Amino acid sequence: METKPLQVNSEITSYKCGFSAPSNIALVKYWGKYPVQLPANPSISFTLNYCKTETYLSIDKSYEKLENFSVDVFVDGEPNEDFKPKIFSFFNRIEPYFNFLNDFSFKIETSNTFPHSSGIASSASGFSALAACLVKIEHVLSGKPESFNLDKASYVARLGSGSAARSTQGPMMVWGKHAEIEGSRDDIAIKFHDIHHIFQDYQDVILLVDKGQKKVSSSVGHGLMNNHPYAKSRFEQAHHNLSKLLVALKEGNLEEFIKITENEALSLHAMMMSSNPYFILMKPNTLKIIEHIWDFREQTGIPVSFTLDAGANVHLLFPKLHVTKVLGFINTTLVEFCENEHYICDAIGEGLAPLS
Repeated sequence: METKPLQVNSEITSYKCGFSAPSNIALVKYWGKYPVQLPANPSISFTLNYCKTETYLSIDKSYEKLENFSVDVFVDGEPNEDFKPKIFSFFNRIEPYFNFLNDFSFKIETSNTFPHSSGIASSASGFSALAACLVKIEHVLSGKPESFNLDKASYVARLGSGSAARSTQGPMMVWGKHAEIEGSRDDIAIKFHDIHHIFQDYQDVILLVDKGQKKVSSSVGHGLMNNHPYAKSRFEQAHHNLSKLLVALKEGNLEEFIKITENEALSLHAMMMSSNPYFILMKPNTLKIIEHIWDFREQTGIPVSFTLDAGANVHLLFPKLHVTKVLGFINTTLVEFCENEHYICDAIGEGLAPLS
């Protein structure tokens, strides 16, 4: 994979492009990382379809070499200063891979297809979309407007947010080296192909238990794995669970899929609760929803299951053929545990897409 900066010889003085990038939800979780933004264990994720970030990036030529980056950020059409420190940090990390960052002023215009107050982290989709724009602009400036380096987009996105590496393609992505997955590596995510048809249109309903900002950020949580007493065992568990999940995905074994992915979700939060300092991101309603899911599955035989991200919200996973009954279950039983009775219906998607 080529990540070296392309030679920019273009006389272009201004250009604008746009990409949409979806969020993703990990089934085998990564928790803990090494410099710079490399995962301590491999992960595999569903790429979502509707929960996306749409980003336009405009460049204008500066006729003097800029000592500092020039970036303006607009969120939903309004200037936003809060994101600038993250963008400057990102640009510092990616500067070795692009030759034009100090030659242009940048305007980032971004918005989400899901509400900002929905409790869904948008860093994965946001940095994936921005990375795609940068890669596209690099090809245009180097005289190769028809080409696009998808691997470099994943590599660069990872330097903004680790999980952003997995938002470039779909329906499933693997990030991190695993002995049984050819081509897997720590610096980019790769597409995973070998899945049964039952997973091709899998549904993900996101039950929004808590829309507020997390008391402990994911970055802090990852850092606490450095001296965690169970870190080594957790990393081994992730490898083992991924090996088992690969078989379940290939065979369409929903029972095994459910066991592994629910175990992964609870293991993630167990690491939080046993770190030093310890913390809890689940809420009482998170646990109530989980218990109702277990009861519903036992009573109906419908293979509905849950996974969690690093927060209180619950991702309800199930095959599309059960959508009517599961939505009925949500509306009669689970919706009362969601903040303002809010949930989002999503499904498996395909990753990056250019915007006109």
